[in-house]
Amino acid sequence: MILDKIKGPESVRKLTYGQMKILAEEIRKFLIEKTSRHGGHLASNLGVVELTIAMYRVFDFPRDKVVWDVGHQSYTHKILSGRMSGFDELRQYGGISGFPKRRESEYDAFDTGHSSTSISAALGLAQARDLLGEDYKIISVIGDGALTGGMAYEALNNVSGRKTNFIIILNDNNMSISRNVGGIHNYLTQIRAAESYNTLKENTKEALNRIPVLGSGMVEKITRTKNSIKQLVIPGMYFENMGITYLGPVDGHNIESLVRILREASKLSHPVLIHVLTQKGRGYKPAEERPDIFHGVGAFDIMTGKPLGGKAGPSYTKVFSDTLCRLARKNKRIVGVTAAMPDGTGLSAFAKAFPDRFFDVGIAEQHAVTSAAGMAAGGLKPFVAVYSSFLQRGFDQIMMDVCLQALPVVFCIDRAGLVGADGETHQGILDLTYMSAIPGMTVMAPKNRWELESMLEYAASFDLPLAIRYPRGTAYQGLAEFNAPVVYGKSEILYEEETLALVAVGSMVSTAEHIRDKLKKTGRPCTLVNGRFIKPIDTDMLDRLAGNHSCIVTLEENVKRGGFGEQVLSYMEEKHPQVKVICITLPDAYVEHGDVTLLRSVLGIDSDSILKKLISELPCLQDLAGQEEPEE
Repeated sequence: MILDKIKGPESVRKLTYGQMKILAEEIRKFLIEKTSRHGGHLASNLGVVELTIAMYRVFDFPRDKVVWDVGHQSYTHKILSGRMSGFDELRQYGGISGFPKRRESEYDAFDTGHSSTSISAALGLAQARDLLGEDYKIISVIGDGALTGGMAYEALNNVSGRKTNFIIILNDNNMSISRNVGGIHNYLTQIRAAESYNTLKENTKEALNRIPVLGSGMVEKITRTKNSIKQLVIPGMYFENMGITYLGPVDGHNIESLVRILREASKLSHPVLIHVLTQKGRGYKPAEERPDIFHGVGAFDIMTGKPLGGKAGPSYTKVFSDTLCRLARKNKRIVGVTAAMPDGTGLSAFAKAFPDRFFDVGIAEQHAVTSAAGMAAGGLKPFVAVYSSFLQRGFDQIMMDVCLQALPVVFCIDRAGLVGADGETHQGILDLTYMSAIPGMTVMAPKNRWELESMLEYAASFDLPLAIRYPRGTAYQGLAEFNAPVVYGKSEILYEEETLALVAVGSMVSTAEHIRDKLKKTGRPCTLVNGRFIKPIDTDMLDRLAGNHSCIVTLEENVKRGGFGEQVLSYMEEKHPQVKVICITLPDAYVEHGDVTLLRSVLGIDSDSILKKLISELPCLQDLAGQEEPEE
């Protein structure tokens, strides 16, 4: 196999075009096999195999620098830069990341994970290169979906007019995670259809080159005046009018054509954008047919493309989806808003049932928030469904456009807490902190699937800004017998004892339930409270607990700083300093990729780790030290 002989960029440069074509097939087979075992971003990576090979043929990595927008399409880049052996531990704890990481390899020029950042980052690298008098190429690879993000346009505006080489590769696969929407999508569709220009250019060039002596000179002269020709035949000059030379579109699966256009771009002394047309999921039929499903996958059967294993029950996302559709049938003012993720957030069903009331704004979280604020100001009831780690991009808009005006926008924060294999850029461990910091915001978290339904019902008639955060995966179905009505700012006491109280929010309520069960078997039952509200905290409940409890333990799947526990700790230190407060939180740090169960153990927020901590710190439990855990 050719792939087995690839040790780095120099190996790729020695290959013939025929060998590179075989290499592309081998890489696709390798990627399908590896992701079928542990999951990963498959469709996007299958689409850029030839493009990556061509880049390694033309550029001198790692001296030259490439910045991958989002970064979930960088698997071939990792393979060609000598990390193929690490794919058995791809996205596993301690293994290689599914995204570019500077600490992982010198070939990764910039860490990425969120969309629309690559042009800004690459431009910064170019500015550093020029100021330091260095000489190397810098390439930004950005997808057409990422061009719906406003930051990309800010960067393009700043790129305009530069006098040094700077290459932007537009990977146009007509997809982001879900199908693209908006003006830039329509514009690129026009360019894709402009075959007349590209056919004219190639045919004219070939014909002129056949003319002895004069032909090549005529080609060069025409090239110098190509902007004038383009102005006549290309449907729009968006990039050219910004001072960025436009090349393409080019077939993203023809290595020879890609190499030729990359070399042409490398010779220019100003910014250039290469428009590359690729097919997401190429080479694997299930991914070609459903690239949205195969954007990010778990383990699957290669023959059928079907996922391995089944869920024990509906996910929180499915519960949200079903409940919102039910509420929307009764309330015609309810609208759904998402930022290019109708499938991931569960809004696809809403879009199908209520197409006129569904708004997908593209990868533009800031716009999603402010447009929702405008809808609320106009009398609608917007539910903004977004992943926790992506919503933080709209922090200013939440603060200034929603909360400052006290507008009734509901933020449905999916993937809150640890999400696992996608790592630092996707862990939703900050939302309790940044949402609680905003005046006028109310923050809630359900303990199980039924409480999520109740909270959404409550949100539908709530007339102020509100956030509901819930985790990824199967919705918890325990504690079904506890279903107290949702009352503003009030917690839910599930079991009331004395001495020790566990006050948990969201996903940590089930963990606290397990801790209580283990303590009960030792003859030490404790109080268990479902906090429900992270902002405002239930101070009446805390006052009540202070009467007959010497210790309160708060539990949350969020960093400590600014979270639920710190709010409780601050209140108790002021009002009831005699009560000890222990905050169980995630560390104030970025959490790497890995299985969620393993991460919870490593980070000390699983029931066994928490119990050990409590036994070591609480006098009332210290006689349990060293004892074997009671059998379940």
